[in-house]
Amino acid sequence: MADPIAPPVVPSLHELQHWTGVLGRAQQMMMEAGIDLMAQLPAAKPAPAFPAPAFPGMFDPAQAMRAGAAFWGDTIQLWQRFLDPAHAAPVEENPEQARDKRFKAPQWRQDPVFDFLRQSYFLIAEHMEKGVDSLAGVDPRQKEQIRFATRGFIDAMSPTNFPATNPVVLEKIVETRGENLLKGLQHMLSDIAKGQMTQSDTSAFELGRNLAMTPGKVVHRTPLYELIQYAPATKQVFETPLIIFPPWINRFYILDLTAEKSFIRWAVEQGLTVFVVSWRSADSSMKDVVWDDYVEGGQIDAIDTVRDLLGVEGVHAIGYCVAGTTLAATLAVLTARGEAAKAKTATFFTAQVDFADAGELSLFVDDEQLKMIEKLSADGFLDGRYMATTFNLLRGRDLIWNYVTNNYLLGADYAPFDLLHWNADVTNLPAKWHRSYLTELYRDNKLVVPGAITVAGTPIDLSTIQTPSYIQAGREDHIAPAHSVWKITDHFTGPLRFVLAGSGHIAGVVNPPGAQKYQYWTNNAKVSSLADFVAGATETKGSWWPDWIEWIEAADAKRIAARGARIPGKGKLAALCDAPGEYVKTR
Repeated sequence: MADPIAPPVVPSLHELQHWTGVLGRAQQMMMEAGIDLMAQLPAAKPAPAFPAPAFPGMFDPAQAMRAGAAFWGDTIQLWQRFLDPAHAAPVEENPEQARDKRFKAPQWRQDPVFDFLRQSYFLIAEHMEKGVDSLAGVDPRQKEQIRFATRGFIDAMSPTNFPATNPVVLEKIVETRGENLLKGLQHMLSDIAKGQMTQSDTSAFELGRNLAMTPGKVVHRTPLYELIQYAPATKQVFETPLIIFPPWINRFYILDLTAEKSFIRWAVEQGLTVFVVSWRSADSSMKDVVWDDYVEGGQIDAIDTVRDLLGVEGVHAIGYCVAGTTLAATLAVLTARGEAAKAKTATFFTAQVDFADAGELSLFVDDEQLKMIEKLSADGFLDGRYMATTFNLLRGRDLIWNYVTNNYLLGADYAPFDLLHWNADVTNLPAKWHRSYLTELYRDNKLVVPGAITVAGTPIDLSTIQTPSYIQAGREDHIAPAHSVWKITDHFTGPLRFVLAGSGHIAGVVNPPGAQKYQYWTNNAKVSSLADFVAGATETKGSWWPDWIEWIEAADAKRIAARGARIPGKGKLAALCDAPGEYVKTR
């Protein structure tokens, strides 16, 4: 005799009142935020008759049949394992899937239903990516765009992103009686209001209090940048000063986070007289600013200001990311003018000069994207939130969907994290410069063509650069891929030292020795490719910073007393204000 079916549990009046109240509060929050759910629904549009295929190879019948057969074959095996686990063949889990942090909760494997959801998701994702790989008759660039969009769709459709298919969220709903969803809704509405996703506790950090704390003064200010000079920490300092050019896409204090992570503080403690450029966030008054201004009125002006202040022939210069690209142009301009000695050495942090293989960011540079950017830049500048979203999309799983789950669905409080606080502190970009950067460098790759680009009438030829250069790349960099950064060695003709650091675009650079994290690789042999470099490289545990300071000392070891103009405000330039200055605080 079959077991009787248990009758459904009828919720009590108290329970009904509670959940009705939760829904009512959610509706009230939406109304107060000015969101009309019905107004958000798109109007129905008639589908065009017989739409033409967007991608010729995508609808090849033979490929579709093969792909469909493989997919259904794998699906049947998955069902068999689910329905009859005792007789199912053992399955060796994909190592990448086993490491997927989205499914680290034990419920995803211990509960058969959620284990089936997890495996189904991976199965569908795998076949979708195989489908892109098998496309025929599609332009390679277009294929990469399809691949990028497919991966984004796969990440967005993960069962971890939806309350009904995430066991951890379901348990949290029961535990908190729905309060987590209300708190998450509050987080989401707040982000919608400010037009930017929150990733860290915004109240945990303050410039000058626990970020950007290295003592110094602003000693020079132009409409484009502030020049900060840092106070010496040693009695003797290197005669040749260091000037750092951070990217104007972000704030300079990525190199001056907490005291333990600060590259600037560490460099000062090594005996360097350190200057850093703090770029101004663009507004409508900067609508005519172009790349020439960042080279001539930015980098060269700052180098000349430091040389004149300290009475030195040249400086050590660092360029990070796009500022490193610009530093290469600066070196070429100085060389063409017979002024190469103004830069005794140059260091490039994850910087590209040859954009032939620039990674996934180049997928965002096409006619449609450029038209959209132009519309967003009607006031003469591009809102920094657009660039922040673009960079987040490159690592959507970690920088978008992770926060959807934790902060919107689970209603978790934001954790304080200095790096993510900096990441959200966006800067605006001059529209005219930004468009020319995307078209002339990313799209047309003109920087590596001698004479194709000029700055203030001076043609740029990278092959003329003989400045001793230290080139750092990140092994896992998704913004400036290591193989793209390596291409600097194909164009410069002076002495070069290439260092491959563990981790990516930020953590690979901001890796203080005290942290004892990651590693770096060096290879003193003359090699012609990154693959050959890696094949013969020596791995060293920890930070590459000590290797860099040894290279600086080998270039120019002379030291002098830290007095007079070496102290901010004591030379011919008066102190305008304390570090970190005013420009870094404007949005």
